[in-house]
Amino acid sequence: MNSPTPAIARISIIGAGPGGLTCARVLQRHGIAATVYDRDPDAAARDQGGSLDLHEEDGQLALREAGLLEEFFALARCESQEERRYDPAGRLLGHRLPAEGETARPEIDRGQLRDLLLRSLDPGTVRWGRTLESVGGPADGPRTLTFADGSTVETDLVIGADGAFSRVRAAVSDAVPRYTGVGFLEAWFDAMESRHPELSELVGRGSAHVADGERGLFAQRSSGGHLRVYIMRRVAQDWMAASGLSPRDTEGIRAHLLAEYAGWSPRLLRLITENDGAYVDRPLYALPVPHTWRPTPGVTLLGDAAHLMPPLGAGVNLAMLDAAELALALAGSATVDDAVRGYEKTMLPRSAEIAGMLEGGAGFLLEEPDAGDLARFDAPGAGHGPGPAR
Repeated sequence: MNSPTPAIARISIIGAGPGGLTCARVLQRHGIAATVYDRDPDAAARDQGGSLDLHEEDGQLALREAGLLEEFFALARCESQEERRYDPAGRLLGHRLPAEGETARPEIDRGQLRDLLLRSLDPGTVRWGRTLESVGGPADGPRTLTFADGSTVETDLVIGADGAFSRVRAAVSDAVPRYTGVGFLEAWFDAMESRHPELSELVGRGSAHVADGERGLFAQRSSGGHLRVYIMRRVAQDWMAASGLSPRDTEGIRAHLLAEYAGWSPRLLRLITENDGAYVDRPLYALPVPHTWRPTPGVTLLGDAAHLMPPLGAGVNLAMLDAAELALALAGSATVDDAVRGYEKTMLPRSAEIAGMLEGGAGFLLEEPDAGDLARFDAPGAGHGPGPAR
């Protein structure tokens, strides 16, 4: 079967996250139709996570191609580029304030970004409640998508934007994510100014980070007076069960954490003990480096499906850049196969280079800063520091 022109191709995007939605939006701006399939029953089915910073060199570039940059800045929080670095005794080691008018890496809630992208799409673009089971069909196409409800869809191009445990990935690669040895527990705080004023003062308007080499805390503001704290530790993947704990045992987990963080400043420990609700266990995974594959007709990947890395600021930004570049390649190529080959020729080396730089980087979040780190941290115009959930 000859590869079709993108203008008439049936294009299926798996995953309605920032990457998948950005790809659909840029395609539609160029007159190319695409359908997005997502396993969630609807757009409000689950919490989308905390805050993320969109970089001017990738995430913001993608939003410009999507025609949404102005709307993004109407929602973004430039003041949240503020960063603080503490030691376990509670001493402030570094404090970075954004310059007036700085827009290099403003923050936005993940839910706000997703809603912005969803509003920009043609009605009916996203098909909710469609959990992909597998990608089949002959190598020369068309591909067949099989969903958990037994339904199938024929498509000329399937784009895997379905995250860390992508079902599309198996069509091009045998690679599976591996546990990094670092686990997060997520804790939520609400109504910061009225219920947690001391913690509000500790964190400031952006984020605060502290680590001692084996464990750390990363606190990050969201909009609406919310805060998320990531309790970061080198632990076995099954640490909770091995300790006789369960996800619902909030008090037991809290006591376990206080024992692990013994000796830390009581002020910092409030980031562990005063959360509103349960903890959420989030072990960190990464794909082997480099993760590449041979050109596979009718299938490609973007974002975490292609290059899952530790959460050091690259994830969503790279996913959106991938998405915009893939969409532009489709808009500018004679055939779908030409577009995919051109896209992968750029994306795969770039992601391999960045993944190589970040390999083992989950442990970096737990390292104590040295004098050089702090000097760079405090330098005017310094880049946004590492942080989870980006």
